[in-house]
Amino acid sequence: MSEVQRETMEYDVVIVGAGPAGLSAAIRLKQLDPDMEVVVLEKGSEVGAHILSGAVLDPCGLDALIPDWKEKGAPLNVPVKEDNFYMLGEAGKLRVPNFPMPPLMNNHGNYIVSMGNVCRWMAEQAEALGVEVYPGMAASELVYDENGAVKGVVAGEFGKNPDGTPGDGYEPGMELHGKYTIISEGVRGSLAKELIAKYDLAKDSDVPKFGIGMKEIWEVNPENHNEGEVTHSLGWPLGFKNGGGSFLYHIDNNQVYVGYIVDLNYKNPYLSPYHEFQRFKHHPRVKQVLEGGKRVAYGARAVTKGGFQSIPDTAFPGGVIAGCSAGLVNLPRIKGNHNAMHSGRQAAEAAYEAIKAGRSGDTLSEYDAALKAGPVGKDLKRVRNVAPLNARFGPAGGMALGGFDMWFQTLFGGFSLFGTLKHGKSDAQATEKADKHKPIDYPKPDGVLSFDRLTNVSFSNTNHEESQPCHLHLKDPSIPIDVNLPQYAEPAQRYCPAGVYEVVEGDNGPKFQINFQNCVHCKTCDIKDPSQNIVWTTPQGGDGPNYPNM
Repeated sequence: MSEVQRETMEYDVVIVGAGPAGLSAAIRLKQLDPDMEVVVLEKGSEVGAHILSGAVLDPCGLDALIPDWKEKGAPLNVPVKEDNFYMLGEAGKLRVPNFPMPPLMNNHGNYIVSMGNVCRWMAEQAEALGVEVYPGMAASELVYDENGAVKGVVAGEFGKNPDGTPGDGYEPGMELHGKYTIISEGVRGSLAKELIAKYDLAKDSDVPKFGIGMKEIWEVNPENHNEGEVTHSLGWPLGFKNGGGSFLYHIDNNQVYVGYIVDLNYKNPYLSPYHEFQRFKHHPRVKQVLEGGKRVAYGARAVTKGGFQSIPDTAFPGGVIAGCSAGLVNLPRIKGNHNAMHSGRQAAEAAYEAIKAGRSGDTLSEYDAALKAGPVGKDLKRVRNVAPLNARFGPAGGMALGGFDMWFQTLFGGFSLFGTLKHGKSDAQATEKADKHKPIDYPKPDGVLSFDRLTNVSFSNTNHEESQPCHLHLKDPSIPIDVNLPQYAEPAQRYCPAGVYEVVEGDNGPKFQINFQNCVHCKTCDIKDPSQNIVWTTPQGGDGPNYPNM
């Protein structure tokens, strides 16, 4: 489509993604210079439509950005009042007391929030400062200058036919150029992935690691609700060989966030993260909270868990990578939003200083240095060995050794007896051949506590225009049937939490079917496919899930 003629708009800074990182960057830029021309592009139908997070928010990032957020009406209304951690067996539970936990694991002083609503509020703050925020505008391509530096993005392209050719109502979109471009697309964003490959930004970092997080919002009976309660667990149903765990967060209005995270380094290709989540809700500790209530929303997204050693170089010619695109989640705390806000603020400060000095289009290496040496780097460095220890010794052994390591670093100024451990294999490489494992017979959903995938997807309000090209690309269309099916029992049928991928019997044998309309943009397929054959790209703007209060 290089021959397409597009109008251009010039800005000081172009920001891709209206999540906590992108909006923090926009707000900080306007705080520093009210005359700065700043635009934020969001692929969701509205700000917050594609935001999914637990979420217990550490307000330190917001404190640094908008110190008077409480007076300005930020939707942080439910402080954590009770903090529980359990080891679960099939029918029982063992409470792990709080006192052996490292101080950073304490949730008191944090807030249970809807990050979608926090981002909606942040967008209001940004617009009040003069930031242009455009939802429904997917940034689908990067624009490079003659020297190979990023000079902006293409956004707002609509109306392609399924084969990629322009349709009758085709709109070519616009090129938005900036002195610098901030990429804050979230986990495994397509533009960030392209930039990391093009500029070899991961050459000095460890492999990225991920989990798949699934979440439902429930309205529960008042007698089962305990506003301000935060409960996490390990163990059943995953057991102690596979990494993962749960959360139950009691927010206001008799609502409970119930979620499950499965580390994507699991070996058994027959494992289904979605069905593990549905099984989990039948545990007596969870059932007693949910029974008599109703599920009102569902969603899923990948979670970064590589931590400090997996952060790539975050500065490239013409811009920077911020937030979850850079992998800034603190795994044991299950928190990344505070780091996203810190990174957006630091990206803005680096861009501002450069523009003020008359620079543009160069590499903001000062941002990368500030990110890794500042509050984000300090937060992640203390927990850098938890994920590798979990991978080696399982969740129980990993928790014990990781807890020891975090305590040791707390007491000895960040020094670790383990040094910095390596992650080893990527999540795709961790998948073993099917003949090494037995299929898992998951119980059928009962329609009361547990649900089939397609029914749950309907509670994500997901929609894609069917006439557009499929945004899930196969590098080689033959691999799902010729390689993945005989060797791995085609795990895409199971790792996708939205039922996008199916193997169906056709007249000429099995056929790989992609139901892209169901896609909730979690990116698991791009991460876990053992052949690394699936490439997630952004669909046209406004498509995908429409999360109300995630």
